[in-house]
Amino acid sequence: MLRNSAKANWTLEELGWSIHPPGDMNQWDGKLAWCMEFAKKDEEIIKDKHVSEPRTLQMTDGSDKTSPILRHKDYDQQSVFVPENLLREARRQKATRDGDVPSICVLDPDGDIVRHLLAENKAKLNPYWACYHTQMYNFRHGGVEFGIIGCAVGSSFAVLVAEELFASGCQFLISVTSSGQILPKGKPPFFVLIERALRDEGTSYHYLSPSDYSHIDESLLNILSGAFVSLTVPVYQGSTWTTDAPFRETLQAVEHARAAGILAVEMEAAALYAFARARHKSVVCFAHVTNQMGNIDGDFEKGESSGSRDAMQVISLTAKLWCAAKAQCVLVETV
Repeated sequence: MLRNSAKANWTLEELGWSIHPPGDMNQWDGKLAWCMEFAKKDEEIIKDKHVSEPRTLQMTDGSDKTSPILRHKDYDQQSVFVPENLLREARRQKATRDGDVPSICVLDPDGDIVRHLLAENKAKLNPYWACYHTQMYNFRHGGVEFGIIGCAVGSSFAVLVAEELFASGCQFLISVTSSGQILPKGKPPFFVLIERALRDEGTSYHYLSPSDYSHIDESLLNILSGAFVSLTVPVYQGSTWTTDAPFRETLQAVEHARAAGILAVEMEAAALYAFARARHKSVVCFAHVTNQMGNIDGDFEKGESSGSRDAMQVISLTAKLWCAAKAQCVLVETV
């Protein structure tokens, strides 16, 4: 009170005070560091239950300040709603025959690969895929049979389909998603083997406890690391940023991602890797960096056949490497 009274009645010069620079609010820790040092000097403070027991922050109205997406999560509990039950009812309603999908499947969020295969009459509708929301096509390339699904865009849709794929016989899932460039690694288009993805989406938090990144399985990374140097299209390795809101990629968010060494922004990888880790499934994600978020004229050019030929190089080699490592793929003659 005395300080407030002084400030109200005397000038800074009269008080002998000076104004300090405002500093950076982003670096302010709310006196946390000072508080921790102070507590170290008096162990009795730590013994106080109001200090030692963690408590959930409460809003002034008594509600939980924690985001709803982080509440009531038990990652060891089974889901009441499971893909097997959904597919059972879908097969009944759609009169879909029983049967497995190919052991290697591809997610093609943009749908360009699917459209290319259909245009060249290289893909046929899979008769066993019972999903309500998508169609699967079978095709053969490089002696390997694949199932491919197009236009499953975004984390929740991609993971919904992934759950159903592994419940239908899939053993290895490859995702190739169109992405926006963050760091100028090279001139688009190029590919990124995603080692880890920033979890700026919602789905991953239903599978794994909070963390900054979701990661590719280390054994898969060991199989694929450095394996793409012989391809005609560049394939780098690194981090991406997974977002649910592509039209909220603000300058501040982009600069933060760039400072973190992130190569590209996409919409599925963090969730797919979280699903893979939680469910112990084999999933690899590639970012097909095709654009600079529309900030230059002539953006979003993917290359020949909308980038499908380049993508097939990456998909085919990835599948063969996985088959060789697992020794469980039956190669067939390319039609």
